[in-house]
Amino acid sequence: MRRESFLSPRTGLPHPFYVLDCPDWVNVVALTDRNEVVLVRQFRAGTHSVTLEIPGGGVEKRDGSALVAARRELREETGHAARGWRRLGVVQPNPAFQSNRCTTYLARGCRRVGDLIPDAGEDLAVELVPLARIPGLIRTGRITHSLVIAAFHFLSLSR
Repeated sequence: MRRESFLSPRTGLPHPFYVLDCPDWVNVVALTDRNEVVLVRQFRAGTHSVTLEIPGGGVEKRDGSALVAARRELREETGHAARGWRRLGVVQPNPAFQSNRCTTYLARGCRRVGDLIPDAGEDLAVELVPLARIPGLIRTGRITHSLVIAAFHFLSLSR
């Protein structure tokens, strides 16, 4: 967290702003050959609830790139690997006070290759859901994470 001062374009006067510097994030829309989406259920402290999401997480320095982070997150959170990868798009999670970006990737040909490798605070359960059911899960509020919804929007634009 840092405090910065910027001049208001309206008044020309300085105004303080607080910026939360977070690492960049990645999200993965992971599809099996049967056109199922690999989803994860996990507890989210901010809402005190268990959410249904796509795999994703922070880009770590050791990753070197968002794509490497996406491959790592898919493997760690779901035990899956993908045959093919494509970048779908990039969003700014909350430019009002965050400096980071979230890159969404499409992972095709996903298959289970091993056990999950969760972080210490993660409690994950993997679910395979037909892609055709995703709009209904969003519409009924079963998928509520804004970055996950943005990822599925990117997917819809790519078809």
